Amino acid sequence: MKAPTGTTSALALCGALLLAAPDDTMAQSVLSKATRTSESMEPALVHPDQQAAAQAKLDALRTKSGQRPNIVWFLIDDMGYGDPGAYGGGAAIGAATPNMDRLAHEGLKLTSTYSQATCTPTRSAILTGRLPVRTGLTRPILKGDKITVNPWAEEISLPKLLGEAGYATVLSGKWHVGEAEGMRPQDIGFDEYYGYYAAQKEITQGVYKERYPDLVLNPERLEMLRKAGDSRSLIHGFKGGETTEVSRIESTADMAEADQRLKEFSVKKIKELAAGDAPFFLEHSFMKVHADNFASKEFEGKSASKYPYKDAVVEVDAIIGDIVKALDESGELENTFIFVTSDNGPQLDAWPDGGYTPFRGAKGSAWEGGVRVPGVAYWKGTIAAGRESDELFDLMDLFNTSLNLAGIADKIPTDRYIDGLDQTSFLLADDGRSNREKVYIWNEQDLMAMRMYEYKIHVRVVEHKAQWLNIDMTTASDVGLAPWLFNLYIDPKEEYPVGHRMNAWLASMAAELKGHAATFKKYPPKNIGLGQ
Repeated sequence: MKAPTGTTSALALCGALLLAAPDDTMAQSVLSKATRTSESMEPALVHPDQQAAAQAKLDALRTKSGQRPNIVWFLIDDMGYGDPGAYGGGAAIGAATPNMDRLAHEGLKLTSTYSQATCTPTRSAILTGRLPVRTGLTRPILKGDKITVNPWAEEISLPKLLGEAGYATVLSGKWHVGEAEGMRPQDIGFDEYYGYYAAQKEITQGVYKERYPDLVLNPERLEMLRKAGDSRSLIHGFKGGETTEVSRIESTADMAEADQRLKEFSVKKIKELAAGDAPFFLEHSFMKVHADNFASKEFEGKSASKYPYKDAVVEVDAIIGDIVKALDESGELENTFIFVTSDNGPQLDAWPDGGYTPFRGAKGSAWEGGVRVPGVAYWKGTIAAGRESDELFDLMDLFNTSLNLAGIADKIPTDRYIDGLDQTSFLLADDGRSNREKVYIWNEQDLMAMRMYEYKIHVRVVEHKAQWLNIDMTTASDVGLAPWLFNLYIDPKEEYPVGHRMNAWLASMAAELKGHAATFKKYPPKNIGLGQ
């Protein structure tokens, strides 16, 4: 692979970490138990017994079904860690989530699952197994942005690899990782795409006069918006085939029903795929609960809260139930790995049209509230019911794990740095332990923090200056004389750094950051023209 176009910004923002990192090593500290098997792969904890147990389960399933397992992801937009009942929310905060709760109780509930800070970075990371700073997709591509390089041109996507292995690959719902030709789902490996390229807010701002009167009621400015790119269409596209506009969002009432249309497509598609011979990968990516939320007619007032956001949570939960039911009725449930998550923390700037997290911060920050999300792994008869783990899982791990489930772990690229880890044995073994030791947290082109075990170290922080304005009124800065080190088991809200006064591992944690920074010397970040 040709080395991607480099940029000095991400390296410079690593500051002294990069300067201190040795040129010829990615060595870990004495605190680390992980094993590095390749310079292009993130070090992993090794658990031979659980790996054998997980493989035995997969072999038995292959013998029983005669094919590789299906893979279904539910990616909810901007849902907070504390929104589902299984994570302390649900009926207790005015929006019951019986379907998500059931999957959590009958599968594996992960309480330390990490996303990226915003949606586009997460959506790219799970499909490449790579940190967004490596691919260049460090933030949402907004109207007026001029992309200089197609980031997907040199990336190897999960649907592409799965498709080459005989899987049918489908994305239903929000994309938000590029609208230009060559960057669309049907261009980067998915066989079929049915959904909207943009987020709800980017669509509704052109029709929601109550919130955006200076735009909607000003024909000249509305025309400016349309010329910058009109993303309000429901798109149906096929790999190597036709891409058509099914309909357009012309009102908030249209937006309210978007997820129902997507559900109908996914349910129908599951029935079609189940009738075929190939295993399938379906990523069902919700439009909700990203602001602006408008209640579907079927769900208006159905939450105890009655607020649109809460009605949207209830709707999303019901749709998950309907799609899982379709898998069951088609006879595919026992041969399907299901994962339920959110692409980042809640967008508190839209409050009360936003979710809940018990942690500090929200969408857009490296605090736990921005990047710690629900994560539920469910596989009827394969993942033992009633499991719960606080060990680390990064959503990038879905890339490696899915390739292993498909029997093509040997196709994980070796010519670029892969940040994801194969977590098959963690998820499938009855007493599985995580293979991940560390989570590195970036915000756009800034290396912000790292979690290792129960510890979290910050080298840069985002501080909001007003309540509920976690994006629109914030500053980002270096931490000062020493990194801020928190123990999340005694301080989950990251309020009181323990530092060198109460913790022996400050230097070791810093050394781990240096090792991470060193990976960018051989595998430089990609600059696609987004900037900060």
